[in-house]
Amino acid sequence: MRVSVDSVGLMAPGMAGWDAARSVLRGEQTLDRQQLPTFRPNLLPPNERRRTTALIKLALQTAEDALQHNRYSMSELASVFASSEGDGEVVDRICQSLTLPERPVSPTHFHNSVHNAPAGYWAIASHSRQFSTSLAAGAYTFTAGLIEAATAATLQQQPVLLLCYDSALPPALAGRGYVDTSFATALLLSGQANAAALGSLRLELKAGSTRLPALSKELEQLREHNPAAASLPLLVALAKEEGTDLSLPYHDELAVQIGIDV
Repeated sequence: MRVSVDSVGLMAPGMAGWDAARSVLRGEQTLDRQQLPTFRPNLLPPNERRRTTALIKLALQTAEDALQHNRYSMSELASVFASSEGDGEVVDRICQSLTLPERPVSPTHFHNSVHNAPAGYWAIASHSRQFSTSLAAGAYTFTAGLIEAATAATLQQQPVLLLCYDSALPPALAGRGYVDTSFATALLLSGQANAAALGSLRLELKAGSTRLPALSKELEQLREHNPAAASLPLLVALAKEEGTDLSLPYHDELAVQIGIDV
């Protein structure tokens, strides 16, 4: 299956935005892992934005980054939201509330705790009535999201926004999951060829294990601490504008072979 990558969004320590990240991904600049800023995505009206969490803001700010350079209106886009852990901050707050005598769980925290809450806020922001999928696949979450989004873009012949994101878990949950640092990426995929695209991907699911593509020491540390950062080898190739082949694990016995043409 083949899809075009029309645009990319990226939010990570030291890489707040695709434009700022490309020199780091190309190896022209050292990664300075400063703390991510407080996000205020303009996609949402202020009243809705106040009800969101840090994770939702991270996802929508990354979408906003990808949508700076694209040929579609938001309402045209289908979407795939992929997060390995969901909103650990909200889960922690709800669990703390449940230990109190009257169990004062906030209704806002409750509705933000469901795995597809970011997709719901995206629907409000984009006015899109296209399909949306929210998924989790542990350490393989990015690969699962990429397969889902690319398949939908190919079969439905419509643009699909893939968002893969996770925030560092709060102290009470630290070390108990897959995520120790925040990282989010967005890929706007299309099943149609586009001369202005950043590149095109040829995807094939194959049996067998795979060796992870090499990364710099700084990027490798990001990849080790957030499943969304499994996207980094692909992002490096797109930033360098280099055609290449790489393989990403999908399961202990499965891998996705990716041919990148730029």
